[in-house]
Amino acid sequence: MMLDMTPTAARRMLRDGRDHAALRDGFRWPVPARLNMAEQACDAWAAEYPDRPAILDMRSGTLEVVTYGALQALSRRVEAWLRAQGVTRGDRVGVLLSQSPLCAASHVAAWRMGAISVPLFKLFKHDALASRLGDSGARVVVTDAEGVEMLAPFGLETVTEAGLPADGAVEAAADTGPEDPAVIIYTSGTTGTPKGALHGHRVLTGHLPGVEMSHDLLGQEGDVLWTPADWAWIGGLFDVLMPGLALGVPVVAARMPRFDVDNCLKICRDASVRNVFFPPTALRMLKAEGAGLPGLRSVASGGEPLGAEMLAWGREAFGVEINEFYGQTECNMVASSCAALFPARPGCIGKPAPGFEVAVIDAEGRETDGEGDVAVRRGAGSMLLEYWQRPDETAAKFRGDWLVTGDRGTWEDGYLRFVGREDDVITSAGYRIGPAEIEDCLLTHPGVATVGVVGKPDPLRTEIVKAYVVRKTGSAASAEELQKWVKERLAGYSYPREIAFVEALPMTVTGKVIRKELKARAAAECEVAT
Repeated sequence: MMLDMTPTAARRMLRDGRDHAALRDGFRWPVPARLNMAEQACDAWAAEYPDRPAILDMRSGTLEVVTYGALQALSRRVEAWLRAQGVTRGDRVGVLLSQSPLCAASHVAAWRMGAISVPLFKLFKHDALASRLGDSGARVVVTDAEGVEMLAPFGLETVTEAGLPADGAVEAAADTGPEDPAVIIYTSGTTGTPKGALHGHRVLTGHLPGVEMSHDLLGQEGDVLWTPADWAWIGGLFDVLMPGLALGVPVVAARMPRFDVDNCLKICRDASVRNVFFPPTALRMLKAEGAGLPGLRSVASGGEPLGAEMLAWGREAFGVEINEFYGQTECNMVASSCAALFPARPGCIGKPAPGFEVAVIDAEGRETDGEGDVAVRRGAGSMLLEYWQRPDETAAKFRGDWLVTGDRGTWEDGYLRFVGREDDVITSAGYRIGPAEIEDCLLTHPGVATVGVVGKPDPLRTEIVKAYVVRKTGSAASAEELQKWVKERLAGYSYPREIAFVEALPMTVTGKVIRKELKARAAAECEVAT
């Protein structure tokens, strides 16, 4: 496959040098008076290089190249339909689509108009769609035939690609600035009701330093980017799709309703993928199948920490270091590992991305050398404008000038170590125990497929460590065996005093263990016991 790969260095945020400290010290966020993500991700490229590959469409099983010119033309057709429905600046536009050129074009069309796009996940059921559509106030949705049926109960205006006008709109992009609203991305709901994080047109720029770091300076000649993560989530939309388009790196679109190892390998091979973002769940499935992927230039992962065992396996399976990154829907890509700049440290996420001031703070908002709340100073490019129509919750997200992530962490020689969610940290007999380390340890056992660790109320110790374990097919690993496994590898006080074997764990649609459900289950067990 031959691709027109005009150099992209001029569009990278991290253009010069291979020293992390120098990149951070010399970094300044661009502050243009005018900024529109439609121009950044599509229109500027279409004007200069209309035949340049933008999206490599693998949904049919064979590769079809969608150029920037074709992507722009499709977005203009979406824009014409939106205008015909009376959509104007500030209106919300739902996008209920999996990975596809139309998905990308729909966001671009909304942004060009000054409207606000609302990504929606195809696996949502009625109530999940109802809450997001109702909260955002979206009255039009771009979707496909399946989505039209899903949306029928809501009485919205919907359109599929077949229903778009033949001729596109010709209006100029709206006169928007970095702080003007562009997209509402709903939190995955690991704690509490999903909230709509409202982001401005600067959010794409804000992602670029961390995305470039996580892919060993993305934007090199021959780079081709893909993730199995759905583009309805910030991890797919702004960790992969839009940064790839903005940097001129072709992005692969492939429909994977469920992650499948064989299909994953085929996509990477047939599309000549060189850069992949794998969520931890996908990495574990690849590891369980013993599947390697030679020929990659970079592998990034984020969402939950990886242990030393997974990182070591990744070096063998991919031939490159897995770069872990850190962020959340409200302020993403704030820290990352980057093998091109510094060595990885197992158990640590990496170092702050240029442009982000990351700190570990105490309850009063003062920086601390010990364990504390991971926080990001106001002014970061990828930081939310607000929670949509929730001023009190927006205010509660900040502690002075710091956005508090809700995660606990510590510093180790400039590396950020993730301890756990603030409400996930286990207090047992005076010890504060992070569940992630215990989960990582259990996952190194050959009989464990996946695991969730929580604190269970205990009258003597405040809490005890409880693990919910899904065994691999054919495994007969016992609780005593797994307890011994952890005792021999971690501190004696942190081993799980109780282990329950389960068929499956509660997961968000992004593949994160919902610990609040496991904690509720553990608490209910105490009530039954009494």
